[in-house]
Amino acid sequence: MGDLHIMVLAALAVLLIVASITDWFTRTIENWLNLSIAIGAPLWWWANGSALWPDVAIIVAQAAIVFAIFAGLFALGAMGGGDVKMIGALALWFPPLQFLHLISVMAVAGGVLTVAMLIRHKIHNFEGRPEIPYGIAIAFAGLWEIYQTIS
Repeated sequence: MGDLHIMVLAALAVLLIVASITDWFTRTIENWLNLSIAIGAPLWWWANGSALWPDVAIIVAQAAIVFAIFAGLFALGAMGGGDVKMIGALALWFPPLQFLHLISVMAVAGGVLTVAMLIRHKIHNFEGRPEIPYGIAIAFAGLWEIYQTIS
């Protein structure tokens, strides 16, 4: 793996870490972070020598489908808008099988995070429904896939 590959993945890792930190403290993921993740994907495609057809076309279609599915979850109140945009932007980075693995890791991490947040909510007697900073689970899954890519 060349220097450009490492630099592009390092930039993605930094964006994911920043997104998870801001989601923890503010329960929001800023649009500029999600846009930066999305805009970085074409550089990654170029670094990998991905062909416009079919490689990039498949990944863009995947991202559109992922965004539509998670937008449905947003409409049901199950996810925040920043989470939906983040997972859609991240879908631009990984081919389908690797992205499916990312979704699996995200689901497990999200389950652990949700249980931890419910316990925290109960211990501290917070009122109302707990807000789950799901961007942390999304970022963790993205970082996991970055690690898998470079190792």
